Amino acid sequence: MRKVPLKTGHLYHILTKSIADYRVFRTDDDFTRMVEMLRYYRYESPPLRFSLYKRCLEKGDSNLLLELPPKGLLVDIVTYCIIPTHIHLILVQLKEEGISTFMKNLLNSYTRYFNMKNHRKGPLWQSRFKSILIETREQLFHLTRFIHLNPVLHGLTDRPEDWEYCSYSEYVDIAYSPVCKYRPYLEIDPQTYKASLEDRKDYQRRLSEIKHLLLE
Repeated sequence: MRKVPLKTGHLYHILTKSIADYRVFRTDDDFTRMVEMLRYYRYESPPLRFSLYKRCLEKGDSNLLLELPPKGLLVDIVTYCIIPTHIHLILVQLKEEGISTFMKNLLNSYTRYFNMKNHRKGPLWQSRFKSILIETREQLFHLTRFIHLNPVLHGLTDRPEDWEYCSYSEYVDIAYSPVCKYRPYLEIDPQTYKASLEDRKDYQRRLSEIKHLLLE
């Protein structure tokens, strides 16, 4: 049990890291699989095992999850970013124990996939995921910027829009992603939001205001 239970209806910054900065996402297939799993494990009762669902996707049946009712969601994913050694998420818990169930299913499933693919055994992740409550919309706005700039800060790309494995493209309307649902929680103008990330001076200034939310 967590010392402080996560509350339904609240927003949380969630961070999970690999053991000893081990590279757990190595190929495009690894990153893409995790993005698909984020979408899949949002649901309380997915219709089939993810590996079977994945095979159905590969055969062209991409409508399986569209048939599930919205009331079956454990969490809303407001923001996400996947880099080689860790995952940043902003989640809204929709059901009691929703975030814990979502993270358990997500990380256990990816561990099975990675270990089988790489002929290894043992855990991938540092114990329990970290979480911290987001209390204001201003905190939420600046935290999304930090998460979307994470690939740039880690030297993985020069521009956040070039990193495919995060929700930035949906925020600035470059592409549509059915994974992310930010609009009920954050009202932004795409061009203004994009400009705010490009203004690195403002970002660095605002970073100090949300340092307690970063979990790095």
